[in-house]
Amino acid sequence: MYRPNSLWTWAFVGVASVQAAIVLAFEAYVFATFQTSLKNDAKNETASRTIPTFLTLYIFGFLYQLLLAYDALRLKNTIQIIGLCLFNVALLLYAAVQMEQIQDAVSSLQNKIDTTVWPDEKPFLIAIPCIIAVGTILLSFIAWKLYDEFAWTIYKHISADLRMKRRYLTFQIYIALLKFDFFLFIGFTIQFVVIVVKRDDIEFWLTIAAIPVTILILIMAGLFTRRESRLGMAAVIILYFVALAYFLFKLVRMYQKNSETNYLPARKPLTTFAVITIILIIVTIINAIICTMNFGKGLKPHIAGRKVESEDEKTYVTEMPNLSHGPVPSRMTID
Repeated sequence: MYRPNSLWTWAFVGVASVQAAIVLAFEAYVFATFQTSLKNDAKNETASRTIPTFLTLYIFGFLYQLLLAYDALRLKNTIQIIGLCLFNVALLLYAAVQMEQIQDAVSSLQNKIDTTVWPDEKPFLIAIPCIIAVGTILLSFIAWKLYDEFAWTIYKHISADLRMKRRYLTFQIYIALLKFDFFLFIGFTIQFVVIVVKRDDIEFWLTIAAIPVTILILIMAGLFTRRESRLGMAAVIILYFVALAYFLFKLVRMYQKNSETNYLPARKPLTTFAVITIILIIVTIINAIICTMNFGKGLKPHIAGRKVESEDEKTYVTEMPNLSHGPVPSRMTID
């Protein structure tokens, strides 16, 4: 099991953990306060479902960030570490939306909620984006230090071929994108199902079915890239375009006059998720095409799965080994 082994790896884990602990504690308080302030006749109101869903998903976002932070440090993946800093920025934007969303929900519920809930929660809702902003600055600084720290590892273990390094970098970016795509796809879908779609509507069941399908597509996308399957990647890229069309359709539909009332209670968080997801899908499509163009150019042996036998090898499992002296043996030895 991996344990941080340097000042800056411990610092990254420490900052991410402290940030998550404080924000999760505040979010738990806001969630509990909001729920206990609701009156019995508020249960059927859309706004009463919006905030719990919003807060639960936000809590999941921080737990998922901790998981990705551990994964990035274990693999010494600087690309994923940089991605986590950008992920923190997205959480910061979401925190800014959160305060206005809760205020709107309290206003719309009127006599169906305790009116003292907003003054009680407001200080915590202001503090949350401030904490995340400080966390983003600290994580970005530590990421810069980790980039320097991991650069020596990359220098020692990546082939001297500059073009091969670029191909491997593209592969790493693509795999990191898939991990962030997972959270955004699932996050948008869960909000859409709980808040907007009615259970007696066929769209509800189609959306539910899309969740496991999305997970399968993302898993297969990584597998096809590792195995350099052009046909598989072509199918995945087509599905990416379908997903892009779906999110663009939903984004436009949320602001059309004939349908905006269905989305109004959750339009701001859904819009935030949709815009970020659309940007990420476009970047993923571009990266997937570049990865496909790199097939057959000698990258496959570098990224092929292999059994790791020692702790040192575990450290470098995602860094590209030097193949200048021949192929990787089935069991690696350490001098």
